Amino acid sequence: MDADFHLGSWLVQPGLNTISRNGTTAQLEPKMMSVLVCLAEHQGEPVSKEKLLQTVWPDTFVSEGVLVRSISELRRVLGDDAKEPRVIQTIAKRGYRLVVPVTPVSVPVTEPSTSLDSEDEVGPPSRPKWISGLAVAAAALLLISFLVAANVDKMREVWARTSGPQIHSLAVLPLKNLSGDPSQDYFADGMTDELITCLAQISCVRVISYTSTHIYKDTTKTLPEIARELGVDGIVEGSVQRKGVRVRVNAQLVSAPQEMHLWAQSYERDMLDALAVQSTIAETIADQVKIKLIPSQQARLTPSRPVKLNALEAYMQGVHYYSRIGHGFGGEETKKAVEFLEQAISEDPGFTAAYIKLAGIYGNDGEPLSYFKGSVSLQRASIEKALSLDPNSSVVHSALGYIRLTRDWDWAGAETEFKRAVELNTNDPLAHFSLAEYWEAMGRLDQGMHERERAQELDPAMDYISTGFFRARDYDRGIEFVKKRLELTPNDGGLRHQLSTFYTYKGMEKEAIPQLQQAVALFGFDEAAQHMVGAYAVLGYRGALDVLVKDMEGAYHQGRFNRPDLLAEAYVRLGKKDEALRWLQRAYSDHNAAMAFLNVEPFWDPLRSDARFKDLVRRVGLPQ
Repeated sequence: MDADFHLGSWLVQPGLNTISRNGTTAQLEPKMMSVLVCLAEHQGEPVSKEKLLQTVWPDTFVSEGVLVRSISELRRVLGDDAKEPRVIQTIAKRGYRLVVPVTPVSVPVTEPSTSLDSEDEVGPPSRPKWISGLAVAAAALLLISFLVAANVDKMREVWARTSGPQIHSLAVLPLKNLSGDPSQDYFADGMTDELITCLAQISCVRVISYTSTHIYKDTTKTLPEIARELGVDGIVEGSVQRKGVRVRVNAQLVSAPQEMHLWAQSYERDMLDALAVQSTIAETIADQVKIKLIPSQQARLTPSRPVKLNALEAYMQGVHYYSRIGHGFGGEETKKAVEFLEQAISEDPGFTAAYIKLAGIYGNDGEPLSYFKGSVSLQRASIEKALSLDPNSSVVHSALGYIRLTRDWDWAGAETEFKRAVELNTNDPLAHFSLAEYWEAMGRLDQGMHERERAQELDPAMDYISTGFFRARDYDRGIEFVKKRLELTPNDGGLRHQLSTFYTYKGMEKEAIPQLQQAVALFGFDEAAQHMVGAYAVLGYRGALDVLVKDMEGAYHQGRFNRPDLLAEAYVRLGKKDEALRWLQRAYSDHNAAMAFLNVEPFWDPLRSDARFKDLVRRVGLPQ
């Protein structure tokens, strides 16, 4: 049901993801609208939760909880009450049904009054209705004939825009590098990332993140197959070609289910305006999928100022190396990413995107940051500069919130920044993930899972949800989820480490060691990985873990590894509580991000009764 319809006194417009009544309009998230449409298609009939999940999230792993929360939010918007339902009724152990009438939208025909009793009627007597109807019909035919004769192509365009497929979700496939030089792949990748960033500003269309679409580079899969895997109905594909100081971008929009081409255009610009092209394409696509941009979205899509050529080159290289961290390319990727991003800033001190990417690296406690000391202060400085340049950036507010959460332990400040990030860009998976981290640090795991599931919808090939399963002690679902993600990205060191952790806490130590060994190697610690293999063959699980801990302690003291919390966790597994607490104290002194989650991580369950652990919780400021 893509057509507009009335839900009682509400006007529902699925194409716009809006509902309105008495001059008030509310914007719904695309999936929430899909739930409402599915219920409307079966008005008066119970619709099972299974059917709703299969219809609205056919290729996305979500729990029943996300459906329950969608129903709850619909009730809130519609002013409904679950206990005394007037719109959506819960059918115990079956599902939900609409109890309000659903009627299609029809255009009312207004006739002139023919009442002979009207004392207010002015003018000559009206003609009989059939004469008026003929006159109107004749005039309409003449007008249509004139329009067709005047501009057939324009009529076709209008028809296509009013009757074409509805696009509610988009994925941008990696733009092809047509320069003939494989070393320019990084530039095409950077342009793809920028186009996705621009499209994500359109809040009423779900836009899949770059991390989930780049795996389709050079794929042989068909567009319908890709669309099913990503759960989208629209695909943007194209190419980039550089010639000297000029760049040509070709883009086309395809309705994926039917492989119907809806729009295509080529743009040629000076390299200084390369990033501005992506804003233009995003705005054009919004027009093609019949979206009326609100002023704030329009402002976000306004082409940015020109970026200096050398700065743009360095930025694209930095983004390229940043995307390779933890994926088996060695331990130098962080260093190279930082070098190029700092070069971009040196060339163009007003380049906001470079500060944002750099802050992301400085603040990432999950990587072997060997290139610099004092990353927290550098992260903070980068974010503050980015905020001064772009105060309405969702990414900047997410990053600032993460500092408030994990470095400052300022819980109220973190909540404010995360909610602001979601408000600025509902299509930003990082914003939803960051808000989830806050809710979980506060012990509100259900709210955290809701935000994680939203992030996962927006970036299905990434892992935003497994940590939520781990903190909820739901290890079986975590293992199932991570294994599916690894089918798409087998060289993801973070996923390998997460799977190893799930296996360990399930008591599956034999399965855990190979995953941990691969994770260590993918993050660039090849020698430590080999030591693990040898120790496991002779000494078993505990021996392999003990050897790894000794290697990583050495790397920490050499400045090549910055995760004292992981060392503490390993010592907990080995049953060495004093060593574990010593490294947790080091994590506290370093203001390590893990300290914000002391109350919810299963790692620390064996330490919770220890007075030293309780003191750490108190000093961080978490609830006792």
